[in-house]
Amino acid sequence: MITFEVRNDELVASLNCQIAEAGITEGAIVSLVGATEDFTISTMPADDALKDNITSYSLPAEMTGTGEIKNGFVHIHVVMGVEGDKAMAGHLHAATIKTHFARAYVLPTEAA
Repeated sequence: MITFEVRNDELVASLNCQIAEAGITEGAIVSLVGATEDFTISTMPADDALKDNITSYSLPAEMTGTGEIKNGFVHIHVVMGVEGDKAMAGHLHAATIKTHFARAYVLPTEAA
């Protein structure tokens, strides 16, 4: 297992860069933990599973997630805990890490 850490950067772009530097093209993101200043997630509309509703939030959030690395790119699903003990969940498109950190625990795998 390899741990990747992100500080003062955009999470998805930083992870994609770090996994490329590590030579990982396929893998499981076993766990993702951290806290963000803002984030962008998407979910599917109820009437069309082929579309994405993408929403950006300018809210700090506690983050947990899992995902995969496919063809050298991360695909992450998250639950974001925000003020008022509320949770927002979906596919992570972006997250700004400044005040805290994010760590992704990755298990490289063979290409399918």
